[in-house]
Amino acid sequence: MTRRRGGGSHRYPRTARLSRLFHEIVAEELERIDDERLELVTVIDVDVDQEVRFATVLVASPSGPEGDAQMLAALADHRVRLQAAIGRQARTKRTPELTFVPDPVTRSAAQIDDLLRQLPVADPDAPDADPDAPSPYRDGTDGAILLGGAPAADRLTDGPADAPEPTADEPDDEPDDESGSEVW
Repeated sequence: MTRRRGGGSHRYPRTARLSRLFHEIVAEELERIDDERLELVTVIDVDVDQEVRFATVLVASPSGPEGDAQMLAALADHRVRLQAAIGRQARTKRTPELTFVPDPVTRSAAQIDDLLRQLPVADPDAPDADPDAPSPYRDGTDGAILLGGAPAADRLTDGPADAPEPTADEPDDEPDDESGSEVW
């Protein structure tokens, strides 16, 4: 049986395995640290470079941007302890230097959530709400939802897209009515 170069048969890169391992180690060690500034701090991800010299730890806390300065100062104070824990538990040739950064994805998600909470909610029991009013998102014929405001191709014509066009010899079954019955 031949072995691959590097001695392992892992299905994903070494840096990804180390990122996951370092994530677990840092998260467990943060739980052991008794510092008020690190309460409810969550390790979101750890990004390790190829040479395993540096690792960026993405963190989030419920205090948001207002508490970032305190949280990052506390993490900087305990950086050596966290690196020592990685060195003891990971048994790698190098222990990366840790840098801590607030997670931008979590921050963006929180901003979107705040914006959605600010939107007014339509009250179906309000007196000005008409329950029989057509929805601007439905075309009214078969309940299909319009995406991008464009109707389906078979609604642009008088029939399905694969139906043959009537010839000049055949009379049109539908009257040429301009009453606005087109679906748009």
